[in-house]
Amino acid sequence: MLIKVCGLNNRENIFELCKLNIDFIGFIFYRNSPRYFNNGLTIEEVRQIPKSIKKVGVFVNETFYNVLNAVAHYDLDFVQLHGEESVSYCRELLPYVKIIKTISVKDETSFKFAHQFSEICNYFLFDTATVNYGGSGKPFNWEHLKDAEINKPFFISGGVSLGNFQKAKNLGVKNLIGIDINSKFEIVPGTKDLKKINLIIIEKHANTIN
Repeated sequence: MLIKVCGLNNRENIFELCKLNIDFIGFIFYRNSPRYFNNGLTIEEVRQIPKSIKKVGVFVNETFYNVLNAVAHYDLDFVQLHGEESVSYCRELLPYVKIIKTISVKDETSFKFAHQFSEICNYFLFDTATVNYGGSGKPFNWEHLKDAEINKPFFISGGVSLGNFQKAKNLGVKNLIGIDINSKFEIVPGTKDLKKINLIIIEKHANTIN
């Protein structure tokens, strides 16, 4: 179970998080988010993040040029498209960077909508539908995943916490490869509770051994 930590903008907090055994780190380049990255680190500092941690830039309906500009400057490994980006937009972007396409889950039909993006993204990220593009802190009904035909590796996002990590881990759903954690692991927006994150890392490895 891969661990993606998203929504960081505190310099010292980012440095400390990178000492933990996480897999992906996400920086939000959406100005209306309370977790907007806003140069939390300099370009040089972002480039110094260990290669073992994949860097993800999160964008919402951003221009093609601005996305590629951020990819080049910050040496991003992935872009996470969290808005109403079209299939053609994703297809145009894919030759330049790996893509995580966010699908906002309202009900069972949301998974059928995802199918059109299967060939032009590397991963899906299923998040709880909100009017503000994420940040609800509430999980969608994960049981819907059991009946959905998802032919692409994906992450679960939206209200993932220490309390429900085991439920996510034990869903037994094909292609579920990781969790995206954010608001349930925060001290304030943009600054993560590293003790909580370390607990979920310990729990992850304990379950792997068992």
